Amino acid sequence: MTSPVRVLVADDQALLRGSFRALIETATGLTVVGEAATGRETVELAHALLPDVVLMDVRMPDIDGIEATRQINHAPETAGVRVLILTMFDLDGYVFSALRAGAAGFLLKDTPPADLLNAIRIVATGEALLAPTVTRRLIAEFVRQPQPGLPPPRDLEHITERERQVLTLIARGLSNTDIAGQLHLSLATVKTYVGRLLAKLHARDRAQLVIIAYETGLITPAP
Repeated sequence: MTSPVRVLVADDQALLRGSFRALIETATGLTVVGEAATGRETVELAHALLPDVVLMDVRMPDIDGIEATRQINHAPETAGVRVLILTMFDLDGYVFSALRAGAAGFLLKDTPPADLLNAIRIVATGEALLAPTVTRRLIAEFVRQPQPGLPPPRDLEHITERERQVLTLIARGLSNTDIAGQLHLSLATVKTYVGRLLAKLHARDRAQLVIIAYETGLITPAP
């Protein structure tokens, strides 16, 4: 991205919001455009400011981070806003629902500062789902759990073998560059395959592609 990544920081603790702001403002190519202390305020500021990324706490007053994420992702005006969830626990049950609500990824609050800044950049570009081992474990556990009232998983019958290979590598946490190297393809070709997968599987982003890969059995959750 040529212009600075515009970040909205959402956390009910003023000290944490200030710390995140100070960290982000010191980083090249990132800027904080606003702060929110409640879920409802986050949604309102997302509409008013149209940030590239919302750094979203899960537990907030009035509406929580999950519902705020859902409202941001389901409103046409803010459909392009990416939400990066912050949580205290690597297997926080709330995060399962946050992924369903359209979160692009998640981080632990004790993530090293450099990793947090890199995650914001990754989520802003849509280049890759942030997928350290704990994230893959979280998604694997998430798709094991019954989700009442949800539509049946999408099938993969209408994707090509090469698209299936690309989807598998996305689900394993590889970036486009890594996929290009492993499959001996150009980066532009990989991006084309990713775009086709998003369109064919009606997925909003790579996070949803990972979920689909698990739901359809393409990737088997680790024991």
